[in-house]
Amino acid sequence: MDTRWLLPEWPAPPNVRALCTTRDGGVSAGRYDSLNLGDHVADDAAHVAENRRRLQQAIGTQPVFLQQVHGTGVVSLEDGAVRDGTAADACTSTTAARACTIMVADCLPVLFTDERGHRVAAAHAGWRGLAGGVLEQTVRAFAQDDGGAPRLMAWLGPCIGPKAFEVGPEVKAAFEAQSPEAASCFSPAPSEGKWLADLPALARQRLRAVGVESLHGNDSGDAWCTVAQPSRFFSHRRDGVSGRFAALVWKV
Repeated sequence: MDTRWLLPEWPAPPNVRALCTTRDGGVSAGRYDSLNLGDHVADDAAHVAENRRRLQQAIGTQPVFLQQVHGTGVVSLEDGAVRDGTAADACTSTTAARACTIMVADCLPVLFTDERGHRVAAAHAGWRGLAGGVLEQTVRAFAQDDGGAPRLMAWLGPCIGPKAFEVGPEVKAAFEAQSPEAASCFSPAPSEGKWLADLPALARQRLRAVGVESLHGNDSGDAWCTVAQPSRFFSHRRDGVSGRFAALVWKV
């Protein structure tokens, strides 16, 4: 395991593993330097394949790379039809055969497990998916397990921070229409008519609203901002054309 990658600090059961990659440890060059895991951003396909091979070797199981569409679809990795490129924005698993994997470059990756370590899941929460309910849909996947809905925990990974995420009034309105308390996650931006959105805070609000109280990782601080750390994280907002890093959770 590359020591420059992030290992989530959360009280996950001993049979659950998780990590978040950084830009370090791959073979890609230029703007994709070096561990770009995205095969849809015009990087050299052979480089992406090698980067993905290195990641799989490091974790000892197969990451499944979804085609993320900023929606709310959740798929089960136990379904043999779910392969790399399956269109969905969250995935879940109860087996050790494959790793739930989310690629990001400013959007918020959220990893889940229950206190028993029976099921794990990962979700891609850009503002559209977040407002659409991708986290709530992912939490519902746990409710199907025997014994009803177990106690869950979530780890929020790096994303665009509240000092960098400038949005239009329609984004603020979309969240406030669902929950008035979302207003506290927006502050006026320097640009007239724009707002600065706190994506991790919005995610924490929505997770608590569906009963997930054990929240870890991104606290909206500067250390978690992808835009502010060009040597460590890819950022689409900062660079325009960018690679992708990934957050993963799996069972052993």
